[in-house]
Amino acid sequence: MPGIRAQRRTTHRARRRAARRHGLPAVAQAVVAIGAAAGLIEAGQDDRRRTTAVPEPTPPPVLQPLPAAPTTRAPSLIASPSATPTPTPASPSPSPSASGTSAAPTATAPATPTPAPPPRNRLFRDPGSQVVQWVRANPDDPRRALIESPIAAQPAAVRFAQYNPGEVAGEARAVTRGAAAGRPPVLVPYAIPDRDCGGASQGGAPDIAAYDAWIREFAQGLGASPAIVILEPDAIALADCLTAEGRTARIAALARAGSTLRAANPKARVYFDGGHSGWHPPAKQAAALRAAGAATSGHGIFTNAANFRPTADERTYARQVLAALGGPSALGAAIDTSRNGNGAPAPGQWCDPEGRAPGQPPTTQTGERLIDVCLWVTLPGESDDCTAAPGAFSPEYAHGPATG
Repeated sequence: MPGIRAQRRTTHRARRRAARRHGLPAVAQAVVAIGAAAGLIEAGQDDRRRTTAVPEPTPPPVLQPLPAAPTTRAPSLIASPSATPTPTPASPSPSPSASGTSAAPTATAPATPTPAPPPRNRLFRDPGSQVVQWVRANPDDPRRALIESPIAAQPAAVRFAQYNPGEVAGEARAVTRGAAAGRPPVLVPYAIPDRDCGGASQGGAPDIAAYDAWIREFAQGLGASPAIVILEPDAIALADCLTAEGRTARIAALARAGSTLRAANPKARVYFDGGHSGWHPPAKQAAALRAAGAATSGHGIFTNAANFRPTADERTYARQVLAALGGPSALGAAIDTSRNGNGAPAPGQWCDPEGRAPGQPPTTQTGERLIDVCLWVTLPGESDDCTAAPGAFSPEYAHGPATG
């Protein structure tokens, strides 16, 4: 089996190198959460809610796309090869100033919106998440106790990665209605066109018009209670892989999406893709976020989605991005701490790297200025495409992080 695994990695990386040579620049990452040991969510409604991607902690100047694949119940965001600060995008296509997206139309702020209050400390935990299902189905497995307490007991975000018009509103509604009072859910819409730039997590809506309609349906399922929305991981940080026209269209679509989500549920907090500390410079990421309406249609940014960057680095980076983004002062950040307990792996090791460990449990009581929440976007044990299918829960892989 080692030979097969090595061959899979070689093939996987060869495809990514080829992508780089054709100008796919690096970009990928993100999500937010809330909830102490009782907290975040993974309310899964359908096998079709699939995972996403995240940048890998590697030193190349180009950040690569991420893997994703359907799994049982709730899918997960997947770490992708993008890490290390990316100096200059390798893409030959013209890139608008600062962010590769600043030429895009900016979002119009909702008419004097009432700021959604920061989410409470306890978040919704999905009883149907992959790891919870595994624990329930394997009562006699010797790994059960080590996986149940440190991993299954923690809530994580619920992904909506299937382009499924006519169904997504019901799926989102099932999550928001299933959340107990005082435990807001964390939802991750992930269906932007050209998702993952053709990488392992490729998919999404067929075009921008279809996406606009899909996100409106998704918004219908948000209900009227507090909720957290992590809007399209990697959509901004990975946008350099698109043509200038494609970036402009994507940024405009994200601006409309933010306004749509806030109008649908004023109590929902919407966070935009901030990449991570090893990716774009803060000023570049902030310029793209501004063009996407993050300062007018969102409540802040999310960083480190499904990645391994240390929390301290992410706090510093998030504050730098928010400072460059500019007001309003209520903007904050959400950091994914699910798999960063031992920090980033060695350069180049992004696919189910060994030696990882869970990070800080989800909480809204961060005690840190401008850091709204620490959450778990991808639960430890959810594969990046090496120990199991992308996004699938692997007890073998989970056992390592569970034991630290």
